[in-house]
Amino acid sequence: MLDATTRSGGTAAATPRAAATELLVPVPLVTAAVTAAAPARPPARLGRVLLSPWSRFALLVALLALAGSSVLLFEPQRLLAHGWPPQVGGVTAAVVFAVAYGLCTVAFVPRPLLNLAAGAVFGSAVGLSAALAGTVLGAGLAFGLGRVLGQDALRPLLRGRLLKAADGQLSRHGMRSMLGARLFPGLPFWGVNYAAAVSRMRWTPYLVATALGSIPNTAAYVVAGARASTPTSPVFVIALASIALPTVAGAVVAWRKRHHLRRR
Repeated sequence: MLDATTRSGGTAAATPRAAATELLVPVPLVTAAVTAAAPARPPARLGRVLLSPWSRFALLVALLALAGSSVLLFEPQRLLAHGWPPQVGGVTAAVVFAVAYGLCTVAFVPRPLLNLAAGAVFGSAVGLSAALAGTVLGAGLAFGLGRVLGQDALRPLLRGRLLKAADGQLSRHGMRSMLGARLFPGLPFWGVNYAAAVSRMRWTPYLVATALGSIPNTAAYVVAGARASTPTSPVFVIALASIALPTVAGAVVAWRKRHHLRRR
């Protein structure tokens, strides 16, 4: 039926309710449909690829390879033969040595070599302080790199019984496990660092246990390096004994505990 305006020959005007209904547009539905239909932008896809666990792990491997190559190029072991540069001395030299020590341990330089160099260059007291500071610094750097760049990629690979047992021990008993690992002379320093990084161990027990557990072995090597010029002195002989006896004891303990670890 025509309304009154149409019957009278005038132009029909929409009622207020009809006009309001016509102006309503389902904006959220349209936006969602457009978003779903639009493909992911290339920068977003590239960012996801670069931040993926295996991309970060590849970056970690590349950084470690670069560090190892730098060590082969600069040969830090020359400190044992040529000594510390004479233009750097005092506290500054000890700080620089500690920083270089930490970087070298990340690059897989054996710590016994660095500890001997610390004793030969700085003596027993200062050498021990610089070596311990470098030990904690290197352990922290390796732990941070492994945690940020390697943990997400490597944790799904912990499927073997021995790997699961080691991971559970480090994750649940971080302080005790790391203290034992640092006191045990046969375990490689870099291997323990990255194993701890892949586990769920926290920062504080890791660093504290590293500092405390590294004192005996580090002190023995530093004193041996400081007294290397007098190999017949009682101090040098005691230092060598402090290096050899824990190594033998650790090997015996590892041999006796191997079956217990396999059963876990």
